[in-house]
Amino acid sequence: MSLCVSIQKKLGGFLLDVSFETQGGITGLLGASGSGKSMTLKCISGIEKPDRGKIILDGVTLFDSEQRINLTPQERKTGYLFQNYALFPNMNVRQNILCGLHGKSRQEKEEKLAKMLDMVQLCGHEKHRPHQLSGGQQQRTALARIMIGSPRLLLLDEPFSSLDSHLRGHMQIQMRELLSDFGRDVLMVTHSRTEAYRLCGHIALIDGGSIIAHNDSKTLFSNPMSRQAAILTGCKNVVGAQKIGEHEVEVPAWGVNLKTAQPILDGLCAIAIRAHYFNPRSSQNHFPVRLTGMMEEPFEYILLFRYEGQSEHSPDIWWRLPKDRKSERDPAGLGIAPVNVLPLYD
Repeated sequence: MSLCVSIQKKLGGFLLDVSFETQGGITGLLGASGSGKSMTLKCISGIEKPDRGKIILDGVTLFDSEQRINLTPQERKTGYLFQNYALFPNMNVRQNILCGLHGKSRQEKEEKLAKMLDMVQLCGHEKHRPHQLSGGQQQRTALARIMIGSPRLLLLDEPFSSLDSHLRGHMQIQMRELLSDFGRDVLMVTHSRTEAYRLCGHIALIDGGSIIAHNDSKTLFSNPMSRQAAILTGCKNVVGAQKIGEHEVEVPAWGVNLKTAQPILDGLCAIAIRAHYFNPRSSQNHFPVRLTGMMEEPFEYILLFRYEGQSEHSPDIWWRLPKDRKSERDPAGLGIAPVNVLPLYD
């Protein structure tokens, strides 16, 4: 099963120009607000019409501007979970879920409803209306309404944005299990890199209306390859760099040269180092530092530092450290393993 998207749509001064293909399972569409994530979902579902391009789902053409094919949302058989879940307030859980099922006998509806209620753990809540449900129960009701119609593709638009942080983590675990049991392809929009990493086997990064990277989640985070991909995946330390050897770069703003595990290609423009990777006990890429600030979080510290020869105009460097690893004395120097120096090329 796969979804192939290559579309363009102009919205005032904004151009959505995305091309990507899913490879089964859950694919995340990760980007900042206004980057074109939700519009991409709306074009796939048929709510919005692209200006040009193609959308093909499991070999079936949903949209083709040249062939003048534009299936209706009903014909596309996709399930769309909106940010606010869009439950009918005057209907109970049972009625809301059955709204997603058409053309079945009463017995078939009852059988499917019972199976779905059990799957989303809502047995006993059939007569409750949306205002009587928790945020997580509302989400599962909306998801059940979509899944009961057996869509070929699930489109999830910021599915956890309305939940508090405690419930969000709990629901992410439940959602992953639900979607795994359901066995259909999923495209999930999110601006949370943590959410994307937890739930998605593959992630497409979208920035300014275009896909700038698409890879399996672990590879994308461990080797983002570009400045913007590094930033979108949460890297705090991105700095200009120059190639000076097959496995060595110069970082003028920091006043240091760093060894890398990856061979450096021509066209290097920067390097990225994630804040968790610095280590005072590492002898590799070890240089004197001076701590300049500290922010305390519930379970770790964010320490800001500068290298001894760092340019005064360059920003402080971030170092994240678990609380149980912080010593009373500030470190005289910090090291970084070559494998954690990430080369960037655009």
